[in-house]
Amino acid sequence: MVRARRIVVKIGSRALAEDAVAQNRLAAEIAGLAREGRTFVLVSSGAIAIGVKRLGYRRRPREMGRLQAAAAAGQAELMRRYDEVFAHHGLVAAQVLLTHADLADRDRLNNARAAFAELLEAGAIPVVNENDTVSTEEIRFGDNDQLASMVTPLVGAELLVLLTDVPGVLDDKGRRIPVMTPDARLGTFSGGSAVGTGGIQSKIDAAWKASRAGAAAVIAPASQPGVLRSLLAGADLGTLFAPAGSTLRARKHWIAYTLRPRGTILLDRGAAQALRGGKSSLLPVGVLGVRGLFGPGDAVRLLDVEGQEIGRGLTRLGSLDVARAAGVPRGGLGPIFGTDDVVVVHRDDLVVAG
Repeated sequence: MVRARRIVVKIGSRALAEDAVAQNRLAAEIAGLAREGRTFVLVSSGAIAIGVKRLGYRRRPREMGRLQAAAAAGQAELMRRYDEVFAHHGLVAAQVLLTHADLADRDRLNNARAAFAELLEAGAIPVVNENDTVSTEEIRFGDNDQLASMVTPLVGAELLVLLTDVPGVLDDKGRRIPVMTPDARLGTFSGGSAVGTGGIQSKIDAAWKASRAGAAAVIAPASQPGVLRSLLAGADLGTLFAPAGSTLRARKHWIAYTLRPRGTILLDRGAAQALRGGKSSLLPVGVLGVRGLFGPGDAVRLLDVEGQEIGRGLTRLGSLDVARAAGVPRGGLGPIFGTDDVVVVHRDDLVVAG
């Protein structure tokens, strides 16, 4: 972490809504570190929480229309505050609003990458939030922890810091876990909030996703003075997720963690074993069946006979064609497709669960 030069920082609704000086303190710390040559992307919740108060709602609404209204009313105020506090330190805050659909489409994803690159080159601080005013359940990220995990590889960050209102991840005895491992026994604390979404499990999931992209991730307390500088100095603070030993290239990370599967392909034991080896494509002969409707180029889940997900990939065939070809060996595909050279999921478009 000490060597991290590009950092994504996510701060949540509760840390902002319940601490009037949180933005000022965070902006001052980011400004100081930026002067040392580090670049930052800030993923900030808080628009809906602010909008709820501005519109006079008694509590966070559940109706989509009211949530969108609160987001619209709150986002302007949220950015006004960030613009003010960063300007005080000679920095420009740049609003970036995204939906899941923006990152699921390769052209829009590349446009977003180019915009981030230009902003960071210019010395600005991109302030990212989900575009809640137009988002619906179908195109939502789920929460900003997930958004931050997707932005991390998008901007080539080496560190993701998830600031929250708890000391870090707690074990089943309520003790902070300094370094997270896959077999850690977690406590029941969820960190849920009346003003935000997510919780500690969402942060854990986001941190693991960032680690698969080759970045370190830390879940740390927003209330800790100088939290970013302390982390970058190597302090034992929060919970660290080290970069995964086997990282994914940007495109495969996108397939595994950004795209939403449109359907499922069921595999026989031989195909599942071959794919787990990491060097094989999925051929029709290894398919047992399909679930759902999907088209060529869609993301799909791949399940073994026990129902365990062994990977995800981009299918080259629609669901109807996969069903027609299921179990057919190479020599029998010609009468169906006019060629025996048929691949369901090519290994270049496949991510095996690790």
